Amino acid sequence: MTSSTSTSTTDTRNTTPFFVKLEARCKDIQSLLCVGLDPHFTELQLPATATLEQQCDAAFSFCKTIIDATQQYSACYKPNAAFFEALGDHGMITLKRVLQEIPPEIPVLLDVKRGDIGTTAAAYAQAAFQHLPNVDAVTLSPLMGWDSIAPFVTEQYSHKGAFLLCKTSNPGSNDLLALNLSTNETLFERIAALSQQWSVQHGASLGLVVGATDASALKKARTAASNAWILAPGVGAQGGDLEAALEAGLNAEGSGMLIPVSRGISQAERPGVAAKELVDAINAVRDKIVAGNNNNNNNNNNNKTYDVDMAATSSTTSSSSSSSSSIQPYQMEFLEFSLEVGVLKFGSFTLKSGRISPYFFNAGLFATGAALFQLGNAYAAAIMASTELVDSNSSSTPKFDVLFGPAYKGIPLGAVVSAALYSQFGINVGYAYNRKEAKDHGEGGTLVGASLTGQRVLVVDDVITAGTAIRESYDLLQGVGATMVGVVIALDRAEKRSLDDPVSAVQAVQRDLGVSVVSIVNLPQLQTFLEQYPHLVSGSDETTLESVKDHRAKYGV
Repeated sequence: MTSSTSTSTTDTRNTTPFFVKLEARCKDIQSLLCVGLDPHFTELQLPATATLEQQCDAAFSFCKTIIDATQQYSACYKPNAAFFEALGDHGMITLKRVLQEIPPEIPVLLDVKRGDIGTTAAAYAQAAFQHLPNVDAVTLSPLMGWDSIAPFVTEQYSHKGAFLLCKTSNPGSNDLLALNLSTNETLFERIAALSQQWSVQHGASLGLVVGATDASALKKARTAASNAWILAPGVGAQGGDLEAALEAGLNAEGSGMLIPVSRGISQAERPGVAAKELVDAINAVRDKIVAGNNNNNNNNNNNKTYDVDMAATSSTTSSSSSSSSSIQPYQMEFLEFSLEVGVLKFGSFTLKSGRISPYFFNAGLFATGAALFQLGNAYAAAIMASTELVDSNSSSTPKFDVLFGPAYKGIPLGAVVSAALYSQFGINVGYAYNRKEAKDHGEGGTLVGASLTGQRVLVVDDVITAGTAIRESYDLLQGVGATMVGVVIALDRAEKRSLDDPVSAVQAVQRDLGVSVVSIVNLPQLQTFLEQYPHLVSGSDETTLESVKDHRAKYGV
């Protein structure tokens, strides 16, 4: 047996966020199959008298055979650490050997189910990510709260991911995870909602483990965490129904879900054939579901999703033509979706100011139920990620009481954002808007909705071009005794208002009104998107990126 006494390893993978890497892999091979690597002693076909060394060699051969046979079908590999740990020191060396056999483009989810806090959790994270090669994500128990998750997904491991045990596939999971809470939700639904909240507040890459053996729980978890990736064990040996599980757990685009299978592949006479048959069966159901969604809402999303619940950054200010602005997966989803529905276009466009722009953003084209749903979620994520708008000591306490949508584009925006804050994060704030012309009958006046008097108000709009609408809203709110605390917009162009004016329209609003302005995305992040993911922009080439760089160098703030 090959062995080594080295305690350090080199991770050959890049720092692409886990769920972005997973999404890319799923799209590349059109697969949601997660292949389990579980070298249980009974699987190794060894005599009871086999030595540890023989067991380790057999475990490595067992896993390598599966990897070699299935890598063209596997979206992810999931080695179970327990079966290697049971073999002692040599078992951990064997696990390292197995991990090094997995091609670098295939994500690795290490099944460890850790659940501790403080330095203990940090040590577990170090063991998984620093001393085992090529591990991209782990499974974790969240029952000790955020403190048990943070060491695995923040700071130095920010590009790593984790799947939180939410509603596991074993029957005994009902003993605790299905308990009803005083908040009129089950414990597993609360875990699903918290995963979204933690993802946004802390910039963490979090998914959920929800058993395919309970389609009802899958559906509830998907409702509570509409954009989370779900690992759904239980298909096959545990009796989970594949079609029912996929119908309950897939997101609106027919993705966002992994089906892990171990024995159904390892015990097959031809593991590669078994893997292909599973992929074909999964895709047949996916096609059926996507076709049904398209018929229902005329929305042609083709298996595109990112974990929407990541930290956003508010408007950044940099005139450098070299992008250094981070972009989070939920912002990527927003940009990709904007491109898909034609809201964001690249080319040559003459703006109202007369300026020629290499891109154009028209939020008015978010014109279907599906588009508005996704738009509302993106705004809500940007709000929850901002410490200027949400109390940093309590991720569920906003620093505003009412959302205000100025007529006209702000009216539907305020409505969908208030609904998204409630559905995604359980935050229930008021919503109001104004009319352009006062009514002279009924309740009269120009204001509709929640009372604004004495309230802290967050204004919701699409973009800030000159800032006129925002200033009018500021005056209106002051006139009724309300306090504007901030503005949230979809896109910050981050451009000088003129060559002679060194500040942008957003910066002018911040300066003149003394309020925060938070955007879903901004120009530096748009450039980063083009630099890192050009394949996601249909028809783009080097000139597209160069045009944006030149535009930013000339007009950027």
